[in-house]
Parts: sequence; C-alpha cells; structure tokens
Amino acid sequence: MKLMTLTAAALLAATSSFAADKYTLDASHSQIVFNYNHFGFSTTYGMFSGFEGEIMFDEADPAASSVTVSMPVNSMFTGWEQRDGHFMSADFFGASDDDMVTFTSTAIEVTGEDTANITGDLSMNGVTKPVTLDAKLNKADINPMANAPWLGFDASTTVLRSDFGLGAFAPAVSDEVNIVISIEAQKAS
Repeated sequence: MKLMTLTAAALLAATSSFAADKYTLDASHSQIVFNYNHFGFSTTYGMFSGFEGEIMFDEADPAASSVTVSMPVNSMFTGWEQRDGHFMSADFFGASDDDMVTFTSTAIEVTGEDTANITGDLSMNGVTKPVTLDAKLNKADINPMANAPWLGFDASTTVLRSDFGLGAFAPAVSDEVNIVISIEAQKAS
C-alpha cells in the first residue's frame, strides 16, 4: 500500500510538472508588423505594439498550449499621421476607442522541434475568421535581466483585408497583408 501511495504521488508530481504554465506578453518586446503593396510602387509598413496577451505553454506537449492576444485598433502606427487617421476612418475601420483586434488559438500542430502551425480566430472590424500562424519558438530560458522564465516566438501569416470588411481600394492597393509577429512572454508569478 505504501508503495502504491508513493507511486501515485510521484505520478501526480510528474504530471503537474508537465502542465501548461501561464506566460504574459512582455509589451515592451512584442510587435506585430504588417505590410502591403501600394499601387505597385512601394511596400507600406505599419505595426501594433504594447498589446496584451497570454500564452499557456505546455513544454511537454506543445500542441496542448494556447495563446490569446488583444490590442486596440487605435494603437496601429504607420509612421504617417494622415495614413493612421485614414485607416481609422469609415473607409477602413471606422474605429472607436474601444475597438479591438483579437486572436485566440483553436489548435496547434507541431511541425518540428521548435516550429508549429497555430490556428486561431482573428477578430477585427466586427468579423472573425480563422487564420494560421507559422510559428517558431526562438528561446525558452531564464531572462537574465528579469531573472525569470521567459519565452520568445516569431510567427507570420498573410490575410486578405477584404475578408474583414477592409477592402477599400483593392486590388490596386494589395488585398493581401503580410503579418510578421515577434513576441516575448514572462512566466506569470
């Protein structure tokens, strides 16, 4: 009986050590950069930064992990104030102060030792569509500045802005928007 109790305790301890750990995004080191073709003349860039989110990271079974991210539409920055204003106008977002862009993962397919396809629901402009992120775990280690467990990921995807009711001036201004994501997350205490 004593051996069974010790075995059960050891299994419980082993199982709990493999449970998903909560990490919160480090807003100061997380960016979402997007770009699109402007009339064939140039590639125009913009970004979101300072957003919020969390990762439930299961190191033993990465496919059991999850991610949620949210950011105010008004936090978009393109480097030109008039363009930012145009994107917030009725031509595109018609954004109010509380309009958000969100992503919530629905499935993770591990594709390599440190890569995965993360499928989830992207919601913006009142529309929710599934998208798949091609993701790479850059590093899981102790952050030497914070002396705490830390994660770093890069990911990319392409979306059609018209799928989200943002198709003004397409196809002259590219309907395809390329998205590149780089995030850091700290283990929640």
